[in-house]
Amino acid sequence: MKFLMEIIKGMFVGIANVIPGVSGGTMAVSFGIYDKIISSVTNLFKDFKKSVKTLFPIAMGVAIGVIAFSFIITDFLKYQPFCTAAAFTGLIVGGVPAIIAALKEGWKKDTKKSVPINVLVFIIFFAVSLAMPFLNGDSESGILLTADAGTMIKVFFLGIIAAATMVIPGVSGSLVLMILGYYFGIITAVKDFISGLKDFNFEVMWNNALVLAPFAIGCVLGIFFISKLIEWLFNHYSSATFCGILGLIVTSPVAIFYKVNQEYSLSNTSILQILIGIAVCLLCIWVTIAMGKWESKVETES
Repeated sequence: MKFLMEIIKGMFVGIANVIPGVSGGTMAVSFGIYDKIISSVTNLFKDFKKSVKTLFPIAMGVAIGVIAFSFIITDFLKYQPFCTAAAFTGLIVGGVPAIIAALKEGWKKDTKKSVPINVLVFIIFFAVSLAMPFLNGDSESGILLTADAGTMIKVFFLGIIAAATMVIPGVSGSLVLMILGYYFGIITAVKDFISGLKDFNFEVMWNNALVLAPFAIGCVLGIFFISKLIEWLFNHYSSATFCGILGLIVTSPVAIFYKVNQEYSLSNTSILQILIGIAVCLLCIWVTIAMGKWESKVETES
């Protein structure tokens, strides 16, 4: 049961990474698996068996979420943009109490405590996160990535950048890719690869694999290096780090609704859709909190 729950949580992280404005790192924090991921990645070579056991179901869920929702998330956003944005907002808001609890624990552990520094860190990251969604005004849909040497090198470094931002809560890796102008190119490559696999079209599979493979390698390296940095920050500046994370996360609803409105206009949202969206948001808040409590209970009993 716990293995299945970890897969489900990983799916939400994967789905979040597909949607510009939604942070996979935030989703991981909200579902209580962020610390597990960071610890397992940084200790992969020290405790390989335990790290793989922890990461495997989460990684499986992420892969399912990314692949499946690269196809269907567009329809969700196209036909029910407000409810979809509200659902992800609820999933994120439901995780805020856990972040505040972690911040309090970090404050107790810190040897050097400074309220002004923590507040300053919160304000800086709050401002950065609030500004990010507004950095890119135009969509770059329609761009196709070709499997040439220059593109492969480029997407390798894009993978490093995207993965690094995906790991940081409150920062949307897909939004960063959109700002850089390669979001739809990567999503199209994923879709085309899956379509080629389904149709047994090896030429299409191979061409898109040459684009996605260096991107995936870059992602792995990016996650590894940024996880090392975040673990060091947790160990030395725990409360300030959580203040930064909280500053990034509280602006996530603004980023989500802004990007959804930009791509799938919310101007025609009806009163009924708004009410349903609010209900969905509240349900998702409850789901996130309930899953956190369930996991804490399982870990206590084990």
